[in-house]
Amino acid sequence: LYNFVLTIPVYFSDDKDQNICGIGRQWLESILVSTECNGNGFHREMVTTVKFSPDVPNVLNVLLVHKLPRGIYVDPYQLATLNDSDSHLQILLDSPINLEAPAHRTGGFSALLYATLVGQRSKLLKKSIPIHCRYHEPSFGDQKAVIVNIGSPDLLLRSETCNDGSNFKSYSIVDAPCTATNSSICSWVQIRLNKEQSHVSLQIPVGDGSLVIHVICGTLLVTFICCSALSLKIWKHRVLT
Repeated sequence: LYNFVLTIPVYFSDDKDQNICGIGRQWLESILVSTECNGNGFHREMVTTVKFSPDVPNVLNVLLVHKLPRGIYVDPYQLATLNDSDSHLQILLDSPINLEAPAHRTGGFSALLYATLVGQRSKLLKKSIPIHCRYHEPSFGDQKAVIVNIGSPDLLLRSETCNDGSNFKSYSIVDAPCTATNSSICSWVQIRLNKEQSHVSLQIPVGDGSLVIHVICGTLLVTFICCSALSLKIWKHRVLT
């Protein structure tokens, strides 16, 4: 039902770093990042695409940091399956995930997506992860849905031929885990993104709070009827002695 696409150009303002460690300034400026959420209901697919120019370095490590709001969660067990099936995509979560908690009882978290581009012909990096919408508090007014915004990811790059982040003096250098195993820390070059269109939006339905009493009464009535019918069957067939 909903399919949102976000395309983000990358901008640099310093002309001094024309080519450092095999990564050129013009090449960095040509990178395009897009994010879209496919599907409908409470189970969606978040697809992130990074488009590079043809002269990609031989080996380039890419880290996409998605800062997801409290209305969204990912299933760590489902992600573990993806990690096993795709050797070029590894995912690290910065905090434990409660799969059962509603949105108002949880907080946001970050999902770190690691990928590796190998070979000069790699121009397009497209990775997807399943996301799930949390239940929200019921509405006691006319509100039928809530809007949850997913911000654009932070894009971090690291070249295998350059281990000294100080070479990129005019760019932001951040420390982050080298891999999804979180066993060591590396320096990454953070790409500055245009924030004019900085999120995609998901519309999530909410319950009608005015029907709470009706639902409770109906649930109790059905429970009583089922228990009574089961008790009659047990007594009739002398299941218990």
